[in-house]
Amino acid sequence: MQKLVRTSLAGLLSSTIIAGAAIAAGTHPQTGEALAGDQTFVYRILDEHSSVDPQVVEDVSGAEIVRDLFEGLMNQDEEGNLVPGAATEYTVNDTKDVYTFKLRGDAKWSNGDPVTAGDFVFAWKRAVDPELSSPYAWFMELMSIENAADIIAGDKSVDELGVKAIDDQTLEVRLSAPLPYFPQMTTHSTTFPAPQKVIEEFGDAWTKPENIVSNGAYVLTEHLPQERSVRERNEMYWDNDNTIIDKVVALVINDENVALTRYLAGELDRTEIPAGQYPRLKEEHPEEAISFPRLCNYYYTFNVSDSGPEAFKDPNVRQALSLAVDRAIITEKVLAGGQPEAYTFAPEATANFTVPAVEMASMTQAERDELAKELLAEAGYGPDNPLSFQMVYNTAENHKKVAVALSQMWKQKLGVNAELANMEWKVFLEERGNQNFELARGAWCGDYNEASTFLDLLQSDSGYNDGKYNNARVDELLTEAKTSDDPAPLYTEVERIIAQETPVIPIYHYAGVYMMDSDVGNWPVNNVEQNWYSKNLYKIAE
Repeated sequence: MQKLVRTSLAGLLSSTIIAGAAIAAGTHPQTGEALAGDQTFVYRILDEHSSVDPQVVEDVSGAEIVRDLFEGLMNQDEEGNLVPGAATEYTVNDTKDVYTFKLRGDAKWSNGDPVTAGDFVFAWKRAVDPELSSPYAWFMELMSIENAADIIAGDKSVDELGVKAIDDQTLEVRLSAPLPYFPQMTTHSTTFPAPQKVIEEFGDAWTKPENIVSNGAYVLTEHLPQERSVRERNEMYWDNDNTIIDKVVALVINDENVALTRYLAGELDRTEIPAGQYPRLKEEHPEEAISFPRLCNYYYTFNVSDSGPEAFKDPNVRQALSLAVDRAIITEKVLAGGQPEAYTFAPEATANFTVPAVEMASMTQAERDELAKELLAEAGYGPDNPLSFQMVYNTAENHKKVAVALSQMWKQKLGVNAELANMEWKVFLEERGNQNFELARGAWCGDYNEASTFLDLLQSDSGYNDGKYNNARVDELLTEAKTSDDPAPLYTEVERIIAQETPVIPIYHYAGVYMMDSDVGNWPVNNVEQNWYSKNLYKIAE
């Protein structure tokens, strides 16, 4: 058995005493900075989050809240490295298909109950249970947990899932095949523990502030849908003495420009910078306007299912539309926030991933436009038979600007008529997930830092393959990559197939483009996954 993560409890105890004393004295224990008297962090989100139930949440803003309310087996530090969470260490057997996690003995739920291995067993079985119909059930299958696929398909009982509580502090996980990045996947919200007796008592209402019980550094104290969500320090959290931020407030502000105005008025500590405004704001507020790489992509997906338009069944049509997109205009003129152009699905920021050379990326835009016209003509579309379709996006000014730019490019270059339609976030997710669209905006932030977190979206049976793209060779390559010592060549082949068949149009890869109050300390700009934890932040005295 190989020891991979270990925490010295004696060292932790002594550092806790020192840190607690420093915080009580009003200074940061590591940096010595004077701390602000009011330790409240307020930030803006675009839409109401999908849920705060770990096994139900499916969006970035919801996952940010869930990471504060609940704590999984492992956490990440400011660089994105694994650090102990509810588990202090783990071991793996020689064949690398059985992981054993040791849970810390002082972890408690917010009601004072101990956190046990059984809480993880309950949560993981719940995640794959067809009765819950978790939107992230497929993630548990991706983790290669024994029998997960058959349970999700309804062919086996949830009690056959390869997870077992050896005792209250020991969790054993059996995999159907070795998976080298399995530990990294335990930082994902779907794998967080769930309080069985609370869920059984309150049912779907268990996540309301008056009912919820959580094991993270914060508890949910207020939730006004479409307005705000508030979380405050969990006095039962095992490391509460080292937590500095007392309260975190997420405000729903649908308009980026309104959010910026409220930030400049001092109402927010963080907000996204509206498209095109980063250069000006960086000049005016050099200490507050920031841009850094993120592990996210931005794309449009074609509905190639039976319900999709006949035109999109033709890869020439799909490739023509992708070729005609001038990505430099979008990244440099429309967004202007340091976002790199995308000709592949997985971002360059992905760990151990080299962006492969694809033909489109080496062409000039004029060459791309000419080829696009040829391909569309070959498919039978032109002035006498213009291609028409509807493209949908969720309501946001940035998304609208990108959609307008795309539709204008296609109209001017190819004579294509693209009708724009926007939808509220939850409606958009439902319609896209049910293939009630023709061309739809997509974006994905990595659930873990490995190329498969992106490429698996295009596997035929992926829960988020909304366009229902199906390629047997892609499925074969992605399956092989999971157990390969060197998956890079396999990922390269997948990317080249995607570039040729064009089930999606990669537009750009994300940058974190924020206005961030200079009083906020320790924001993890070097963690490309942007898995941030409020317990690691602090407010500096002005």
